[in-house]
Parts: sequence; C-alpha cells; structure tokens
Amino acid sequence: MENGNVAEIFGEKVFNLPTMKARLPKDIYKSLLKTINDGSKLDISVAEVVANAMKDWALENGCTHYTHWFQPMTGLTAEKHDSFIQPTDDRTVIMEFSGKELVMGEPDASSFPSGGLRATFEARGYTAWDPTSFAFIKDHSLYIPTSFVSYTGEVLDKKTPLLRSEAAIDKAARRVLALFGKFPKRVVSYVGPEQEYFLVDKKLRNKRKDLLLTGRTLFGAKPAKGQEMDDHYFGQIKERVAAFMQEVDEELWKLGVLAKTKHNEVAPAQHEIAPIFSTTNISSDHNQLTMEVLKKVADHHGLYCLLHEKPYEGINGSGKHNNWSIGTSDGELLLKPGKKPEENVQFLLFLAAVIKAVDDYADLLRVSVATAGNDHRLGANEAPPAIISMYLGDQLAAVVDQLKSGKGVKYEAGKLIETGVESLPDIEKDTTDRNRTSPFAFTGNRFEFRAPGSRQSIAGINIVINAIVSETLTEIADQLDGSKDISKDALELAIKIFKDHERIIFNGNGYSDEWVAEAEKRGLYNLKTTPDAMPYFVTQKSIDLFTKQEVFTDVEVKTRGEIMMEDYNNTLHFEMLTMLEMAKQEILPACLKYTKFVTDDIASKKALGLNAPKELEKAQRLTALTEDLMIKIDTLDAATDVPDVDVYAVGMYYKDTVLPAMDALRETADTLETIVAKEYWPFPTYTDLLYLV
Repeated sequence: MENGNVAEIFGEKVFNLPTMKARLPKDIYKSLLKTINDGSKLDISVAEVVANAMKDWALENGCTHYTHWFQPMTGLTAEKHDSFIQPTDDRTVIMEFSGKELVMGEPDASSFPSGGLRATFEARGYTAWDPTSFAFIKDHSLYIPTSFVSYTGEVLDKKTPLLRSEAAIDKAARRVLALFGKFPKRVVSYVGPEQEYFLVDKKLRNKRKDLLLTGRTLFGAKPAKGQEMDDHYFGQIKERVAAFMQEVDEELWKLGVLAKTKHNEVAPAQHEIAPIFSTTNISSDHNQLTMEVLKKVADHHGLYCLLHEKPYEGINGSGKHNNWSIGTSDGELLLKPGKKPEENVQFLLFLAAVIKAVDDYADLLRVSVATAGNDHRLGANEAPPAIISMYLGDQLAAVVDQLKSGKGVKYEAGKLIETGVESLPDIEKDTTDRNRTSPFAFTGNRFEFRAPGSRQSIAGINIVINAIVSETLTEIADQLDGSKDISKDALELAIKIFKDHERIIFNGNGYSDEWVAEAEKRGLYNLKTTPDAMPYFVTQKSIDLFTKQEVFTDVEVKTRGEIMMEDYNNTLHFEMLTMLEMAKQEILPACLKYTKFVTDDIASKKALGLNAPKELEKAQRLTALTEDLMIKIDTLDAATDVPDVDVYAVGMYYKDTVLPAMDALRETADTLETIVAKEYWPFPTYTDLLYLV
C-alpha cells in the first residue's frame, strides 16, 4: 500500500456486501441480505446463484480451491481444501462450485475433540455455511465460514453455540424492550477484543524446545532488566517490529478486519493490536484471523509470534480484553447511560441484568477463561484476580448507591480537566476511570472482561456472557410482564437487583490481600486454577441455564466440560515431558561439563601451588545444585505415572503433584543458569529472547 489509502484495499479479499451487490441479481441480493440482517432461512435456489458468483469472483482473484473454515473445540480453526475442478467428457476440466457445496461440507469428525460424543469409527460430520460471516480469500483458496456438527446433530465447534447464544440474547432483550414500547428487528451483542502478544526472534525461538513444543519458556532466569522502568509501554516501536505491524494491518484490512490500534505493551517485546468492535460472531471470526495473520506475518520478518498467556516467568503475561455490549438493529446501545443515567430506567434495568448475571454465574465466567496457560496469568499483578467482581466507576456506582438508599440522585457528568497550559485544550473527563484490576469493568457503554487469555477463542467466553445475560433478562421480562406502570416497576426491580447483588460490585484494588479476605466474607468464588473451576461447568445449575437458553443440550454441556478438562491435562502432560527432556538432555549435561571445567581449573592451580578458595566454593555450589537438579528430575520423572481416573481427578493430580514438581525443578535449573557460564548454557536466555527482537 504505497499511497496510504486504506479505503482502496479494505475488504478487497472479502465477498462483502458491495461485491455481492455488484455481482448478484437484485432479487438474490435482497434475499441474501434479509438472511444476513434478519436471520431468515436461506433458500437453496439463492445459494446456487450465490455460489456461482462467489466462484467467479474467487477465480478472478487467483483461487483454485475452496474450504469450509470452521472452529472445532481445539480453540484453533480447521480447513479442508477442495479444488473447483470438475472433469468433462473430453478429459479436460471446468471450474464449478454448486450451491450444495457452498451450503454444506463433510469433513472427518472423528479426529476432533468430542468428549466421547464420537468414536474413531464414527467419522461423519457436517459443516454448514454461515452467511452472516463473509467468505474471504487467503492463500489462493476461498474460505467459507461454517459451523460444524456431528452426524447425530451434536455441536462439535464454537461457532454454532455462539450463534445460538446470539439468538437467546436477541429473544430475551427484545422481550424487555417491548415493555418499553420498542420493537427492533434484532438485538445483537458486540465485542471488540484487544489482542496482546509477544514477538521473539525466530532463530532464537527455534533453539528452545519449550517454545517450540509448548509456546512458553519452562526454564529461564530473570534478566537483569525486566519491565521495572515502565519504558516499553507505549514506547517507540522498533523498526523491525513497526514493519511487521504495518504488514499485519494491511493484511487484516484486506480481509475486512477493522484493525485500529497498535502499541507496545508493558513487558519487553510485548505488543497489542485492537479492532473497532463488531457483532460478536464477526468479531470471533476476525479474532481467529488476526491470530493467524500475526503468526504468518511474523515469519516474513524473521520473527515468531507468541500467543501464550505466560511465555515468560516474572514479567507480564498476555490477555485478550473482551469489550462486550448489546445494541439494537436500530443503532441503540442498550448499555449507554446517557447524560442522566439516574433517569434512564431502561439503561438501569439492563445494567441490573448484567450485574445479576455476573453475580449469579460468576463460576461460569471463571470457567470461561480457565486454561492451563491463563492459570499462570490471573492474579499475577498484571491481570485481574481469579475472583470475579464488577467495577462500575465512581459516578455510576454513586448513582446505584443513591438509588439503593432511596435518597435523591445527583449524577455529575464528565468534568473538564484543566491542563494549566494556555496553548493546550482542556480535556473532557470520562464518567468512569479504568480499573485494570477488575475482571468485569464498566467502561462507558460496555463491559470490559479483562480475564480472558491471549490464545483463547473469544467464542467460548461470549457464549457464557450471552447465555447468562439472556437468562437474567428473561427473568426480568417474566417479572415485569403485565406491568401497568413500566417506568415505576422497572426502576423498583432494578433497585432490588442492585441491593440483592451488591456483593459483586467492588471498585477498589483487586490485587490487594484485603480484597481476597473481603471477597471471602462476601461469599464470592476464588477458583484459582482450572481444576478448581472446571467442575462448575457441569453442575445442574449450569446445565439448566444452557438448556433453557437453548445454547447447549445436556449432553453437549457434559462433553464440553470433559474436552476443556482434557485440554488442561494434555497441556500439562506435554509441558512435563518437554521439561524432562530439556533437563536431562540439555541442562544437566551443560552443568556437568561446566563443573568439570571449573574443577579442572582448580586442579591445575593446585598443581602449581596456587589456592583458589572462591573457585572451590563455586565448584562446591555447582556440585550441590547439580545433585539437587538430578533429584528433582527424578521426582518429576516419577510424577509421569498419571493415575487412571476421570479427567477431573487427573486435573487435580496435575495441579497438586505435577506442577509443584515442575516448579521445584525450574527453581534449581534457573539458579544454575545464573552460575554457569553463558557459553555453556544450552539455549538462549531471557535477555536474548526479550531484547534481541
């Protein structure tokens, strides 16, 4: 992009509305638009015309294949590519693509996580076109966003339940709005995910088995300089990184992704990219694309993009702040307070619904961000704690408190901040501050869920948010149904909810020990790890929620819980084995070799009649630590004998037995790294990884 005109390239690889309008007959375009905007069923005859136009467009743009692009329970995306070729009678080929091929595909379903839904010999599964998420071109293939279900109808992906949760919140929110005399065609949730990541030199990364196999460093002594100077956050972007970021932006813009913000994050070599918000389904697809593009483009610049939540010990990890809101097809944001929120009864009622949802289902919100990687990050003075609470900001919290007390409400709109410099304009102050220690913070017209991990698909997170808010909106609609004075009754109900669920609101420092004690007094969950949290996903309360809102069936809830628990267990198992390989094959030999070098030097000096007491002291320390290293290797080795019990019990075993053994081995190895000469150490250090970018 030489002239800087983003509008010229934006969406050029997307079969978007302008492209559809230019290539489809008016009646077909109108019918497809109705499906996209209103969710009406798509006729197969329309699909035939769309498929032909889509194929012609793809061929003109250099495509030879198409793929149904779906999101299985791996948290990644999946694709199977088929060419457009069809043989002819004269043994040549033509390029064809039918409506049936557009609408439905048939990938093998046996090798994806299913939680026991499908056996290996039960291989048939189906993908179904999602017309609300536009097809796009990547690597000479036409990508068609799809859902993924089994032969027997159970969902095997993240998109299908996300779309179900969207239907649930549409239904529930429109019921509440109808009480206020409003009848929008649709209500949708919106999300803007802020994506954090690290960059590392690819050659250095390839020299570390832990980064290759697990995405995080399992060993590594703290560098002399970390993030203490706060000089990386919003600092000048290095030239190599800036070139990478520019290419990422351009690739994403071509794919129709609204990439907006980029900057350095707190830790060295850590960065962030954030888009303008979109509907949740589109945002979920676009975030998956963003992660793929980050990795692909990094390779072009000799870099590797680390999306792990905690690639380095001792410095900040990476999250994915999930900015969630709801609005109508008429453009009304339902969580926008307005200038006088104390008089905006509709806003107060929707705010109350979210507060009640977060309090009633804090356990499920915690489960939605529970992963092996994120366990290292939550509560580590860089991310919110594992205790789920809400932040409303001083002014909105004051409104809620005054409503609860029954006193007159005085709401102070944003004031001006005077800079004290004549040439600088005064700054209009927002009505809420930002509390980075709060997991679920109100930020003006949306809630920022700060707990999700950087590698996570946002689909699972927003399935939970949509489902729990749909449930509380449904309860509110049931209670207010038949009201004769909706303004009075709705305000009274909102105030009652504020009182009943005030324990979930906390505007203070979520990192403090005092808050942990206070949260316990309030009866809030403190589910510190994935094995602690995951059983709450399969409780009867959870099953009742998801089945009532028609997001999951009973079976789908239970199998999904098993899949998430198995992912945790497998992650820890791979990390344990990788750690043992590195310790046995790389670290231990290096320590023995360096110890021999030191002792040989001592012996040489002694033969000359020279004393080397400090060197002898070093040799003794090296020997003691190396012996300790071998003991801890043996301890972790013994822990590889994992008990044959259910997945939840296995998870507790990894948490209680394996992780402490891994931490103990790492502590000794990291101490040795600070003593062994650098030329003997078998792989790049933190200083190399963080600063040679």
